[in-house]
Amino acid sequence: MRIAIIKNSNSQSKTAAKKLEDKLTAAGFEMDLDTPDVVITVGGDGTLLGAFHRYAQQLDHVRFIGVHTGHLGFYTDWRDFEIDQLVQALLNDSGQSVSYPLLDVLADYEDGTTSHYLALNEATLKRLSGTMRCDVYIKEDFFESFRGDGLCVSTPTGSTAYSKSNGGAVIHPRLDAMQVTEIASINNRVFRTLAAPMILAPDEWVILRPEPFQDYLMSIDQFSITPQLVTSIRFKIASERIHFARYRHMHFWDRVEDAFIGAKQ
Repeated sequence: MRIAIIKNSNSQSKTAAKKLEDKLTAAGFEMDLDTPDVVITVGGDGTLLGAFHRYAQQLDHVRFIGVHTGHLGFYTDWRDFEIDQLVQALLNDSGQSVSYPLLDVLADYEDGTTSHYLALNEATLKRLSGTMRCDVYIKEDFFESFRGDGLCVSTPTGSTAYSKSNGGAVIHPRLDAMQVTEIASINNRVFRTLAAPMILAPDEWVILRPEPFQDYLMSIDQFSITPQLVTSIRFKIASERIHFARYRHMHFWDRVEDAFIGAKQ
């Protein structure tokens, strides 16, 4: 089994990653940053997001494992003091995994070029100054004219991140759905939007057609992009999925309770 270890710059993460690499090498595993079978991230959810984008072209054969050096996250099953148990789980590996849906983003520009992205958490479109104005289509049918700061489109796993902070619902990751949430929409006698999160089925897609301004900011997970003049952006559930090597299971709602509510009294 070929393994890649991706860590953040935190000293605790560096120490844990070194210990993990030494124990994996001693156990006979091959370290391979280019074509791994398993990618282990040491840090937090942000570290795993970065690793996902690094290996986005290899999702058909790569499985991910998250080791957290702080509080348990939504993508991390292991703590840094459980290195020995993780190595033993890898030695007993039988290929088990769980997969989650991803977001497929296709942006069209005025000059006829396109950009294609995959997102694990969410993608957003905002204006850097002034009100964002764009028409929203569900599949090919016009739905509404949006006015506000921006729009966020998230995956089920991403529903606990930026989407939730904008009033979105928390969606179980076994659902192949995507969610559209408004960011500070304008609703008055002149402009009206749904003013509620929308959860779309896997055979549906959303198209945004913004008015032609140069100062749009698009984000794909934690990466910000200042695109050229955008004519439309299409969002749909991707055909690709991310696979996690899950040797033990923590129920999704237990993760939600731990992250947002805290220990039961």
